Order: sequence, then structure tokens, then C-alpha cells
Amino acid sequence: MQTRKSKGGAVQQRASPEIPEWNDGTWLSHGRATIVLAVPLIGTQLAQVALNVTDTVMVGWLGAVELAAAVLGTQIFFIVYIFGSGFAIAVMPVAAAAEGRGDARQVRRSVRMSLWVVGLYSLIAMPLLWHTETILLWLDQDPRVAALAGAYVRVAQWSMLPALILAALRSYLAVVNRAYVALAVIVFGGLANAGLNYALIFGHFGMPALGIVGSAWATLVTQIIMALLVIAYAAVAPSLRRHDLFARFWRPDWPDFRGILWLGWPISATIIAEVGLFSAASIMMGWLGAVTLAAHGIALQITSVAFMLPLGLASAATVRVGLHHGRGDRAGVGRAGLTTMMIAAVIAVCSAILFWTMPDRLIGLYLDKHNDNAASVLAAAKPFLFVAACFQIVDSLQAIGSGMLRGLKDTRVPMMIALVSYWVIGMPAAYLLGFPAGFGGVGIWWGLAFGLATAAILMNRRFIRRERLGLLEQA
Repeated sequence: MQTRKSKGGAVQQRASPEIPEWNDGTWLSHGRATIVLAVPLIGTQLAQVALNVTDTVMVGWLGAVELAAAVLGTQIFFIVYIFGSGFAIAVMPVAAAAEGRGDARQVRRSVRMSLWVVGLYSLIAMPLLWHTETILLWLDQDPRVAALAGAYVRVAQWSMLPALILAALRSYLAVVNRAYVALAVIVFGGLANAGLNYALIFGHFGMPALGIVGSAWATLVTQIIMALLVIAYAAVAPSLRRHDLFARFWRPDWPDFRGILWLGWPISATIIAEVGLFSAASIMMGWLGAVTLAAHGIALQITSVAFMLPLGLASAATVRVGLHHGRGDRAGVGRAGLTTMMIAAVIAVCSAILFWTMPDRLIGLYLDKHNDNAASVLAAAKPFLFVAACFQIVDSLQAIGSGMLRGLKDTRVPMMIALVSYWVIGMPAAYLLGFPAGFGGVGIWWGLAFGLATAAILMNRRFIRRERLGLLEQA
């Protein structure tokens, strides 16, 4: 940030020239800045999903047992990864506030300590992931599937560190308006991952045919390549030299280390609470039979892809709110947050209309019409997609609410809101509507919607009341 004196002698602040702000302060300027930031963030989320889908599809060509093992192994890895990602996300509000007030030294310290934290977390996670087969046997999984999943994770676990380094540097690049670099790296990584999967799973291009373990090696190599590319860009890009990100990297900054931990663990717990809600819903769907579970899986896949848009916008909200918070611009905080909320609401309504008007076509993408169960699955999935339309609106708003509060470094109360909304309201409602009330799978989905709606209302209400709650007092 630069300073200058007005005619009256008062010191005024203005944004760093590297951060495009369109400083007229209008709603239109806020909308433009949000969209410019959000588009590559949304693209990054979609590219990450495509990377994971590639792994699943190619392993699925090996057979049902290998696919089941990959799904179980990937789920265990994902749960451990997603908890660690909270510490990578935590750098976003801290660095954004520092960038907003022009404090390059604080940006560097927060990013450096975030990398320290995710490195330590990766070391702690290793023993747990190493015993994936034992964990799955405790959960009464098929021994053959457990063995294959264990072999898969024992290779894939080494990608935890580069994956979390990439996540932390993605947060940094979003803060400095370079999110498109992360997008380009992940798109490249997706292409590399597809080629490596094809070579190492099936033994093409002179490579050994390693089966499911080949997919794990492809993941590991891809994550290392992506992490190295982002590290190299952050280190040498002329526009980022002001942060000198890796200078004296070995030097600890313990207050910032504790700050990342303090902000990060509630973010991790919030994410795990939502992931756990959907995992528990899938278990309940399984009680209703294979057709219902398959229909649930299809509807969930469709909504998950659509959710990448508000998820990218939520990250944009964190950065935009954090930048204005760091500048002490209270009006800017409100406009940045509410603009993002309005954009998310428009996108969510468009998604809902799509779900309402084209359910057969969307569900049909996942079905082979020649399969004996295709008609049954389609019939079961259509009501889920109707509920998903409402579901999408409230899920988008809760994501944006959480993102705006993170921009104010407010993470502990949102964590409690998530736990209560999802596990005190959402899960009991899903069970009661699904079973005692007799609504089956549709009842479970309405229960999920109630939980998400509660979180959306409480989180956005908290942001609206930010002045009264004192959330703007410390940048």
C-alpha cells in the first residue's frame, strides 16, 4: 500500500498498484473486481475435480474390486488432506489483511508459517495413512479391497506434503491477484496426471503395468510437479519480489505460526463437519438399498460440480473482505461481501432452474440406458435433484457466509455454527424425515437442506451484524 497527503495534510492510503481495485467504490466496481478474482478460482476448483475424476475413471477400467479399493483409499486420504487444508486456507485472510495495508513483511511471514504448519501436519499424518489397510479391516471391509487400498495409500500418502504446499500457495496467489497461475498449473497437472495414469496403470509407453498402485504413483508425481511449478513462480515472478517469499525460510516466526494454527483448526473442523454430514447421509442411503444409494450418488455428483462455483466465490469473498479489512475500509468490507453474496445467489438460482427443468438429461449423463436398473435409478434420482435445486441455493449462501467471515479472521464461531447446523439440526432431521416419517431418500435430502439453510442464515446474519459484534476491530 502507498500513502499520500491530501490538501488538508491528512494521510490517505491507496491500494498497491499490483492489485486492481477500480477504486471508485461503487457496487459495479466491487462486482467487477470480484468476478475477475473469482473466475480463475472457480476454474481451479473445477480442474481439481477433473483431476480426481480422471483417477477414478481409469482405475474403474481395472474392475470393480480395484475401483472399490481406490474409492476407499482416496476417501481416507481426502479426509486427512481436507483437515490439513484448513491451515492452507488460513493464510488467505491473514495475508489479505496484510496486503491490504501494504505490509509485505507480514504477507511473507504468514505464508512461510503456513508452509511450516502444513509440513508438520504432513509428518503427523504419515503414520495414520500408512495403516490404511488395518483401519479398513477394523471397519469390516473386504480383506482384498482393504489390501489394495492400503497399497494405494502407502504410495499416495507421500503426495500429502506437495498437495498441501500447493493449497497454501494457491491461497497466496489468490491474495496477490495471481489465481490464474494456479489454474494454469492445475490444468497442466490434470493433463500430466491423465498421461501418467494411462502409462503406469496399464503399462503403456514402455512403463510397467502397476495397476491401482500406478494411479498412486501418477498422483504423487503430478502433485510434486504442480507444487514445484508454483514454488518456482512465487520465487521468481518479478511482480512478487516485494514479498521475497522464501527469504530466510528456515527462520521461525512463532506468533505467526500460532496465528495460522489458531485460525486454521476451526476452518478444518468446519470443513470436516460438512464432509461428515454428507458421508453419514450416504451411509443412511445405503440402508434403503443399492438403487437409492446409486441415485443419491448421481445427484450428489451433479450438485458437487455445481458447488464448485460458489466455492470459488467463497475464496474470492475471503480475499476481497480481507483486503478491505486490512485497509480499515469498513464500507468496502460490506460492499465486497454483499456483492459476492449477490453474485452467488444469482448463480445458485440459475443452477436451481437447470436442475428443475433438465433432470432427465443431467441424470442420464451418468446412466447406461441399456442397464436393467437405469430406469429405476433415474426415477429415484429425479426427486433428489428437485430437492437439490433448493439445496444448491442455501449451500451456496452458507459457503459465501463462511468465506466472508474468514476474511474477518472469524473462524471459531462459524465452526460452532457449522457443528450445530449440520449435526444438531441437519443430521437428526435427515434421519427423522427419512425413516420415522417414512419419506426415505427424499426425506434425508430435505434434512440436509435444513441443516445447510440453518448454517446459511446464521453465518450471513453474523456477517451483517459484524459492527455490533466487534468483528472489524482488529485487521
